[in-house]
Amino acid sequence: MSWETYELWPEGAPLTAGTTDEDRPAVTWYPAPGEGIKSVVVVCPGGGYGRRAAHEGHDVALWLNSVGISAAVLRYRVAPYREPAPQLDAARAIRYVRSRAEEWGIDRERVAILGFSAGGHLACVTSNWGDDGDSGAEDPVERFSSRVQAAVLCYPVITMGAFTHAGSKLNLLGEAPSDELVERYSGEKQVHAATPPTFIWFTADDGAVPVENALDYAAALRQAGVPFALHVFESGRHGLGLSKDHEEAKPWTDLCAAWLRKRGFC
Repeated sequence: MSWETYELWPEGAPLTAGTTDEDRPAVTWYPAPGEGIKSVVVVCPGGGYGRRAAHEGHDVALWLNSVGISAAVLRYRVAPYREPAPQLDAARAIRYVRSRAEEWGIDRERVAILGFSAGGHLACVTSNWGDDGDSGAEDPVERFSSRVQAAVLCYPVITMGAFTHAGSKLNLLGEAPSDELVERYSGEKQVHAATPPTFIWFTADDGAVPVENALDYAAALRQAGVPFALHVFESGRHGLGLSKDHEEAKPWTDLCAAWLRKRGFC
């Protein structure tokens, strides 16, 4: 089976600095099998904002398809691009899939975002910054909302503060970001009452991204009254992806599917 890739700005993305694929954000479309209108999840692979991990894209989309959810794997811009390019790309991806709703057979009110590691950071801030779109925009895609109805964060980088992942912070914010920029990109500082319900999983001994990222974000969600599920497994290396070969963490996909089902996604 082939999966089509669609550029998010066919005539060139804002802030673009070249013409290669790495300068041209896109989504690869994985339609769920079967009849009826489907929900959709935008998938953000991790990679420290320096690359995009292959095992956190294609395989994840196929898993989502297996539980009846369509998926759009995002090719977002990474270093040398810095903020706000990746965030522009993620918001555009959400607007874009909504703009194709009739053609692709998806429900505009059942759109979620899922991300791993730095892609989890991208999913986190995107889920907090969503807007209703610009009804007067010349570009019809920009008229659609970038809000999501759910977020799934897999061993995510959340903060740009004390417990951050240094490489992700450097690639995204540069060597000496201002205090204001650090706060803006610290997900735990961006939670509000309209933050969407969120599923989080982590391993307690993650050696690359401290588990405090998950714990502090869950605490912020709790304080704001936002529904969430938090699963912390005792052990496991960073970057497990679907965790098929990790006995302890592999249940996360079943747990997540049940959570998405509860929210009406499948």
